[in-house]
Amino acid sequence: MPGDGVPDPGGRDRRPAPDAAEALADLRHTIQFNPQVMWTAGPDGMVDAMGQRWEDWTGTGALGTSWDAAIHRDDLPGLTQLWGVAVAAGAPLDTEYRLRMRDGAYRWMRARAQPRRDAAGAVLKWYGCIEDVHDAREAQAALAANEARLRGVMDSIDHMVWSALPDGQHDYFNQRWYGFTGVAPGSVDGEGWAGLFHPDDRARAWAAWRHSLRTGEPYRIEYRLRHHGGQHRWVLGRAQPVRDAGGAIVRWYGTGTGTDIEDIVAARDVLARSRDELEALVRERTAERDRTWANTQDLLSIMGADGVYRAANPAWAKVLGWPPGEVVGSHFLRFRLGAEHGMALGALAAVWAGPVRDHAVQMLHRDGSVRWVSWMATQDGGQVYSSGRDVTAEREAQRALQAAEATLRQSQKMEAVGQLTGGIAHDFNNMLTVVIGSLDLLGRRLGDGDPRARRLADAAMEGARRAAALTARLLAFSRQQPLQPESIDANTLVAGMSDLLRGSLGADIRLEAVLAGGLWRTLADPNGLENAILNLAVNARDAMPAGGRLTVETGNAHLDERHAAEHLGVPAGQYVLVAVTDTGTGMAADVAARAFDPFFTTKEVGKGTGLGLSQVYGFVKQSGGHVKIHSEPGQGTAVKVYLPRQAGDAPEGPARGGGGGMPTGEPHEVVLVVEDEPGVRGVSTGALAGLGYRVLEADCGAAALRLLDRHPEVSVLFTDMMMPGMNGRALADEAVRRRPGLRVLFTTGYTRDAVVHNGVPDPGVQLIGKPFTVAALAAKLREVLDAA
Repeated sequence: MPGDGVPDPGGRDRRPAPDAAEALADLRHTIQFNPQVMWTAGPDGMVDAMGQRWEDWTGTGALGTSWDAAIHRDDLPGLTQLWGVAVAAGAPLDTEYRLRMRDGAYRWMRARAQPRRDAAGAVLKWYGCIEDVHDAREAQAALAANEARLRGVMDSIDHMVWSALPDGQHDYFNQRWYGFTGVAPGSVDGEGWAGLFHPDDRARAWAAWRHSLRTGEPYRIEYRLRHHGGQHRWVLGRAQPVRDAGGAIVRWYGTGTGTDIEDIVAARDVLARSRDELEALVRERTAERDRTWANTQDLLSIMGADGVYRAANPAWAKVLGWPPGEVVGSHFLRFRLGAEHGMALGALAAVWAGPVRDHAVQMLHRDGSVRWVSWMATQDGGQVYSSGRDVTAEREAQRALQAAEATLRQSQKMEAVGQLTGGIAHDFNNMLTVVIGSLDLLGRRLGDGDPRARRLADAAMEGARRAAALTARLLAFSRQQPLQPESIDANTLVAGMSDLLRGSLGADIRLEAVLAGGLWRTLADPNGLENAILNLAVNARDAMPAGGRLTVETGNAHLDERHAAEHLGVPAGQYVLVAVTDTGTGMAADVAARAFDPFFTTKEVGKGTGLGLSQVYGFVKQSGGHVKIHSEPGQGTAVKVYLPRQAGDAPEGPARGGGGGMPTGEPHEVVLVVEDEPGVRGVSTGALAGLGYRVLEADCGAAALRLLDRHPEVSVLFTDMMMPGMNGRALADEAVRRRPGLRVLFTTGYTRDAVVHNGVPDPGVQLIGKPFTVAALAAKLREVLDAA
């Protein structure tokens, strides 16, 4: 109101100008109760005035040289020397040291001083300030530790990671890259890495890279990179651009790997984005610290007991958009959210009981947006002196980092469990091979002469088959099941499953199929997709004990970069969607979060293995896809499976065998069986001998090569992949080198080996998975021998 002694916001001063005494009093209050300690000293360096804040901190005085009693003993000699040099030279002082607080703890402080000189240049007075920089130093140390941990992760992963500037100049390779190529760190930064390309691939790779730099499109190409052993190996290289808020590319992050390409590239893309977020956080916090402490950009204000601002510094305009002239004379609630007025008035009341520190509130920006500001305030003489720091960016970055860490932890957990289950399944498959093979041979000897023994043998075989199915589910979850991908029309596949699904669901559940027109094709294992849909349908049936409706829906879908950033290992792009939705009991959020974990089930004991959804998860991930659960208690569940859209021509599907009896061999056809497990080796040799083949056996690669040299009549090498010493791949390579044209049949219970990648055997590789029956072995061996 006019005449109340407050400057008019429009620029008309409606009160008399303050006299010198009042101005001096305001200045003294500002100095005395400023969140920083302000002090003065004579030309000789003896302190003659110290702000109240010093005593609040240390509980001691600081005039003369008494200030040194509160300095950490390790820092005092250096500080004393620096101060002496500054006084002697009349030079400014800027240093940091530890100060003992009232509670005995030490905090880092930054001390700065400037001399005031007379016309002749002689020092008349020293003026200084002391700032608490303890939190800033700890934050900087924490950020450095985070970056060190990130670099440790990047250097410890088993795949190559690199980064480049917007112009394509490479400036970082992780240790895996240097280990793969054998070059010295830093020796191929810029464009020097191109010299490691195979000469036939260099022009093509450069053209693709220049196209990505020009268009901003993701980079993806297969090329041969020189290994440290001298040979060139095929590598799949991918890179994604990182853009700023304006859409400009600020960096490229890429990966290069020769194994498990799809999964590794997806994981590395997310890690690259996580690293970029962390670098952005470091830059933002560093900038914030510099603005706050080096440039003193905190919001400073003086407020009366009535809550009206008496003074405000220029930082208000920079941080909140409010010119100081609009702040002065306004009640402090004008700059707070209406919903927080009660809390704000309570905080103001608390100031009269003692200093308030680190009080974070939401402040209104002049443009209508909201900023988080952390305040420190104290009162004296009926006025409140406060300092505020903008912490908006820190809060947002912290939330983003916490989300990224949670996603990464979940991915690491699933990967660790997958490796464990895969290893268990490998050993179990070896045992099952012995059991199934022995039962098969036993059954053939029993014939129909003893019905009771036949029933027992059949029951044992059924149990072994169920155990093999359980092992297959473990391999599916761990993404190690053998796959035979084909070009699939999901509409045709779903329509063909209608009778099977209706038979599995029962009469109380109505099945509906919603098939999209113009559906894209996908490249996947049809049996795997059918099993996934059937598993989802059975789970849905169990969630609808009183009946309901189950809908199987297909469609085309596009997952954008935002979705990919929120889901670890999911590349952005076009997908074929198959969704299974029920009207059942639904799941709580914590149950849905664990639904894909192996052996996790909400069913009663004996009602389920907890591997149904795990098998779906493993199949989809191994196929390069994505699966997502949407569920609410009482509202039902929708499980959405996204499989990558097929690119290019469809490969031919596997040949379908016809009927007929079990194929046999001839005595002149010699099979060399190589297996380190005695039980598996015995079953294999017994089965092959019973089929009419002549059989030689070896328990390791070295023994097999010796037998091969002594027996030129060997027709086919039948070898396990996982063996100590020389593995099956190395044995086969050496055997074919010695005997060109030798037929080779591999067997394994674990697909992560040298001839199977991402569940699919390499071109030209003949493979039979463990456990196998005698009939399956007979058919596969005949196929190998009779191939052109």
